[in-house]
Amino acid sequence: MESDKLIEGADIVRFIKAQRINWLGHIQRMDQARPTRKLLDWKPMGIRPVGRPRQRWQEDVMEDLKKLKVKNWKEMATDRRTGRDLAEKAKTHKGLQCQMMMTIISGQ
Repeated sequence: MESDKLIEGADIVRFIKAQRINWLGHIQRMDQARPTRKLLDWKPMGIRPVGRPRQRWQEDVMEDLKKLKVKNWKEMATDRRTGRDLAEKAKTHKGLQCQMMMTIISGQ
């Protein structure tokens, strides 16, 4: 299957999370005037609906970076090689597994 060749037998969840980290670095290196970069730094204004706020894409990626114990991701993102190494580390990091898979593995 084509997707198996792409991820080379890796855990699909960790592969996707690694790709998100790659994309975050790519956006961070973009020129400030680009619309995609503006959206990264944009803070929405206005009233949010009642209830738990939805998790945003960037918050998910920040949570993954926290699990990888990365503190200065903006500095790391400026260097492509360091960002690429971080994404490779994410592909094998046990803490980035799918929560449901972790529950199955632990037998709970």
